[in-house]
Amino acid sequence: MKPGIHPAYGPVVFRDRAANHAFLTRSTMTSDKTIDWEDGNTYPVVDVEISNASHPFYTGTARVLDTAGRVERFERRYGRRGAN
Repeated sequence: MKPGIHPAYGPVVFRDRAANHAFLTRSTMTSDKTIDWEDGNTYPVVDVEISNASHPFYTGTARVLDTAGRVERFERRYGRRGAN
């Protein structure tokens, strides 16, 4: 890598305020806010809107769309597509 052109890569805490969930990872993101972590060290903290703790896909609250029903409804309205 070329020296001097890449941002600093270090430990950062990402905090999902909606789910009251935080995790420590490494990132190039920075923040002026800090947090005292479980290991006794202070890390920059980045607040995020959504994480695996609050996203419907990961929490199991996602709605499944009925795509087969939509196709059947379309075919009833406009007829089946003819073979070429």
